[in-house]
Amino acid sequence: MRRILFIGWFCFLGSVGWAQKTSPVSVQAKAPVIKPGAEQVKSYLPLLQGKRVALFANQTSMIGTTHLVDSLQKLGVDIRVIFGPEHGFRGDADAGEKVGNYIDKKTGIPVVSLYGAKRRPDEKDLSEIDVMLFDIQDVGVRFYTYISSLEAYMESAMEFKKPLIVLDRPNPNGFYVDGPVLDLQYRSFIGMQPIPIVYGLTIGEYASMLLGEGWIFK
Repeated sequence: MRRILFIGWFCFLGSVGWAQKTSPVSVQAKAPVIKPGAEQVKSYLPLLQGKRVALFANQTSMIGTTHLVDSLQKLGVDIRVIFGPEHGFRGDADAGEKVGNYIDKKTGIPVVSLYGAKRRPDEKDLSEIDVMLFDIQDVGVRFYTYISSLEAYMESAMEFKKPLIVLDRPNPNGFYVDGPVLDLQYRSFIGMQPIPIVYGLTIGEYASMLLGEGWIFK
């Protein structure tokens, strides 16, 4: 059974005006308000309370100026393990650099690298986990490994029957699609599925497509 929940991002665009009789109308446009999935805490906090949580995150996993890990810990969420992608959980590793496991000094939480000896959580990693959480900002290009890591993370969730929550974020390149579709004979961790180089989806939408197209485990 699929138990994957997507918390989307929210955009509100409004304007205010004031007019009296035949006076000219003064309109002041408001800037759009973007609320990434991580900031919609009321939507997903009830799903984490009283649960043992695994979080896949990096330095982009922010709620305002506070890291998601810090925010959740303050709310009493029991984060048992953090999974780190390419560049590491804190974003301090070079591109392509293999990252090992360690204890995060700031939080004291074990960090398991999914860009080192392995690319996905195994049964031992998830044996004491009740729910999996994913929150990473992506840029919407195929050769960024975060979507490959997401796919592997989803595979583990489905294999070991763990519910997974994906906190979505806007795609800064989401307004167009460009480039050739991947020829699967050249499939690698920098290109896993037949999508164009610039694919025009948020990371949550991409996760939905992985499920909808039946690409998981392929």
